Amino acid sequence: MNESVETELREAQITEAEVAVHWSEEEYYNPSLQFIAQANFTDPTIYDRFSEEHFPECFKEYADLLDWYQYWHTTLDTSNPPFWKWFVGGKINACYNCVDRHLAQYRSKAAFIFVPEPEDEPNIAMTYQELYVRVNEVAAVLQSLGLKTGDRVTIHMPMVLELPITMLACARLGIIHSVVFAGFSGQACADRIVDSGSRILVTMDGYYRSGTMLDHKVKADEAVEASARAGHTVEKVLVWRRYPRQYQSQAPMVEGRDLFMDDLLQEHRGARVEPVKMPAEAPLFLMYTSGTTGKPKGHQHGTGGYLAYTAWTSKMIQDIHPEDVYWCMADIGWITGHSYIVYGPLAVAATSVIYEGVPTYPDAGRPFRIAEELGVNIFHTSPTAIRMLRKAGPETPLRYNHQFKHMTTVGEPIEPEVWRWYYHVVGKEKAVIVDTWWQTETGGFLCTTIPAIHPMKPGSAGPALPGIYATILDDDGNVIPPGAGKAGNMVIRNPWPGITQGIWGDPDRFVQTYYARYNKDRNSKDWRDWPYFAGDAATQAGDGYFRILGRVDDVINVAGHRLGTKELESAVLTVEEVAEAAVVPRVDELKGRVPDVYVSLKPGYTPTPEIQQKIVKAVEELIGKIARPKNVYIMPDLPKTRSGKLMRRVLASISNGQDVGDVTTLANPDVVDLIRKSVRGDDTADSF
Repeated sequence: MNESVETELREAQITEAEVAVHWSEEEYYNPSLQFIAQANFTDPTIYDRFSEEHFPECFKEYADLLDWYQYWHTTLDTSNPPFWKWFVGGKINACYNCVDRHLAQYRSKAAFIFVPEPEDEPNIAMTYQELYVRVNEVAAVLQSLGLKTGDRVTIHMPMVLELPITMLACARLGIIHSVVFAGFSGQACADRIVDSGSRILVTMDGYYRSGTMLDHKVKADEAVEASARAGHTVEKVLVWRRYPRQYQSQAPMVEGRDLFMDDLLQEHRGARVEPVKMPAEAPLFLMYTSGTTGKPKGHQHGTGGYLAYTAWTSKMIQDIHPEDVYWCMADIGWITGHSYIVYGPLAVAATSVIYEGVPTYPDAGRPFRIAEELGVNIFHTSPTAIRMLRKAGPETPLRYNHQFKHMTTVGEPIEPEVWRWYYHVVGKEKAVIVDTWWQTETGGFLCTTIPAIHPMKPGSAGPALPGIYATILDDDGNVIPPGAGKAGNMVIRNPWPGITQGIWGDPDRFVQTYYARYNKDRNSKDWRDWPYFAGDAATQAGDGYFRILGRVDDVINVAGHRLGTKELESAVLTVEEVAEAAVVPRVDELKGRVPDVYVSLKPGYTPTPEIQQKIVKAVEELIGKIARPKNVYIMPDLPKTRSGKLMRRVLASISNGQDVGDVTTLANPDVVDLIRKSVRGDDTADSF
């Protein structure tokens, strides 16, 4: 091996957490005076109030947004680290705070506006009074089945009104709900049922996706059967119907096990169920995250701390006022939907849009038609969705008279080029953008600009929130200071109210995954000895803004230079013709790993060697020759999950000649075979 390469590889092993940082700093964009004038929060002294000397009592500001049956005696209990307990001694009910307490002032105000995917179906506006009635009746149904506080219920449902209604009914009774993303298979649902010990499954007969009525009940049967094979019995399957009295599934109802929710509700019409006064630290829900290996991790989120955190961030960071129309275009099957469709927005009396289908059906103008019709002025979505809309119709937003004051991006790092499109075209240079960084485990935002206080910077999440003490550490636990031009591991030094309480049934895995890396004393009761390891690589600029570079394992080690996949993809996306880009590592005998680039093009462009050369040139110019791609593959589409997430794992398997595994659950499984044939030597390959 070349001696200099060998030296670089050896050095890379010493500085494993350091990621080569090549993105240049971007320009600032300031919020408009009009936005600042109406903003919920404009006080920059909050960072003084939330400084470490005032921790943890500073978080009383968050909890004071809620109504409590009983005040707490201990703000933060650190007696069993890292299993933190917030607002101990307090009594509260999440459903009461999201529904009941708003009735006096907002009884006739819409809590949700449901938009069906078929455009010829009318929207449904559900007032807070109607939501109150529906939640009480569903809670009565759950009670009649013998469910009680502390039991678990699994909910496998699409984006329909009945989903948050069911969640809130569980919360009213202190039942722990576990929502499974509708796009997951019956087996994936069963894995979560078995792990949580749930004996009730709530599902739906069918729903629309890309113009097709999908049979969803069939997955419930699969989940029950798979649970039984694992030795667990699901006693009842409660089936909501997409249309009253019309059954959309081919799967038969199993007598004695399966029950239609509309039939059960007739028996409990007009029922009222008192909210259970829950301890603040009592579990509210389980949210499962998938790893690359092992069973899903069931993260347990508490009631008081989580609700306080999502309420405050919804009001101050999302800038939700009761008169706004807010649309988080996520799915409630993920943590974003829990925190920023259901619990946070409802806690601050929001009007939220729930859309059943895909944003590009029947065309890329659909989100903007919805926004125009409903007067949406706060828009919240993911970089994946933004890239999808940009690809499908880059000028489409300009055709509609929507007026956003505020836009959010969430879920993954956003490339500066895509950020600018979001700002200039979707936001029409009027909306502020908060580029939020957080995780399932964190419950709510950790890093973001406060929209009326901080300038925006494309590609940067911004500073840590008030009361979040974030830092970047190398592998040895040394702090990498702001402006050092180096990246490392993103770490939060302190607990906060929204943080996960642990992994359901697996405390050792929780400690090992998130705390073992930087904890130096397992016996310490001091929170300062338990920094939270997020598993993301990041860098911090001299201005204090954090830039998230992706997961630590989404880093390509090229001859000792650690290159974040997001920065590579960002460079590729500066090429005008490129709509989507995915960069994956390919094993290389000399350099260890080299980047493979997969792209799809915007409408109207066809693959050419010239475009491939432009991509290579962009990477070399923006990052350096060390990052030069081994191959550039231009494909008609890239493999995605049904939620639109690019499946880089599949592409990495193809690049390295490995089995791609089961791809039948992808939104576009046929494209995988096309890519495989192209990459593995087919004459039709468009590779550089």
